[in-house]
Formats: sequence, structure tokens, C-alpha cells
Amino acid sequence: MDMQKRIIRHFKDSAELKLKVMEQLSEPIAQAARLFFDCVANDGKILCCGNGGSAADAQHFAAELLNRFEKERPGLACVALTTDSSVLTAIANDYDYVRVFSKQVRALGLPKDSLLAISTSGNSPNVVAAIHAAHERSMRVVALTGRDGGEMVAALHAEDVLICVEAKSTARIQEVHLLVLHCLCDGIDYLLLGE
Repeated sequence: MDMQKRIIRHFKDSAELKLKVMEQLSEPIAQAARLFFDCVANDGKILCCGNGGSAADAQHFAAELLNRFEKERPGLACVALTTDSSVLTAIANDYDYVRVFSKQVRALGLPKDSLLAISTSGNSPNVVAAIHAAHERSMRVVALTGRDGGEMVAALHAEDVLICVEAKSTARIQEVHLLVLHCLCDGIDYLLLGE
């Protein structure tokens, strides 16, 4: 297979997965947008976490909310827990890497806040630990995951929202995750500003 055919296959695989899961994911995405809107509209903040590409997604989401998405509006309170290298390395050094997000959630999270927990496998121990910490702080959680949802599914409470992209390829899951995050930004703006 030549390079152009490989590239075309990536585009087709990505498009096919998005079309396959759009009906299944539309309701949990709408629930998550309402949860996050209620959070920020009531002076809460959204804390976001993930590793690797999911860390980048957490930062992307925080930037879209804090600054703006596609419409002018006031900034919305959203913090990526992946960005402070001093905090991350201090916790990892003094304790262990599993606690890098949960210690931040316990320190910063309040009952009116919410957590966006991102893991393509659903099995990232530090993200699962952050979910438990959020529940200790009476926070609601949106879990953005893939495959079968992994350990994150069992960590969720009934009032939380699971958005699970049922696919095997990490790259394809991450591509859908980015679309989900943009849908969440649009949904929050729609609830805030209307059409």
C-alpha cells in the first residue's frame, strides 16, 4: 500500500467511527454539557485531567472554556490539572504518580465543581484516583474514555456521565474525544447564549 492510500484509509477509518458512534454518544454528550453548564453557571469550576494525548485534550478543553470557543462570551472557570510541572513533580516525587491528580482534586475541588476525567483505555490509575477524590469532595464527574470503559466505569456514581468511545485504536478514540470536547464547548455555549 502506498503512502497516499494509507492516509486515505486513516481518514476513512476516522470518519466511519464518528458516524458509527454519533447516535450512541449524543445523549451522554448532551448530559455532560448540561452538567458542565450547571457547574459554571452556579460559580463552580471544571477540573480536567488525563495523561499524554488526554492531557493535551484536558488543556485544550480548559483553553476553549477559559478563553472562548466560537462565540464571544465571558471566560468560564476551567482548570487543567496537567499543566503545573512543579505540582506534578512534587506529588510524584514525594508520594507517587498515581496521586498527581487526586491530590490536586482534594485541594482545589469543591462540592459545586465537576471533574472531566479522560483516559482512552479507562484504566489510568491516576485518573481513576482523581474520580474517587472528586466523589470525596461531592463533585460530579464526566468520564471520557474508550474501548469498554475500563476501571473508570466501576468508579462512577449514578449522577456521573460516561462518554465511552467503543473502539480499539487509541488514535481513533482520541480523534472522537476531540470532537466530543468541541461538542461539549458548543453545548455549554448554546445553553449559556442560545443560538
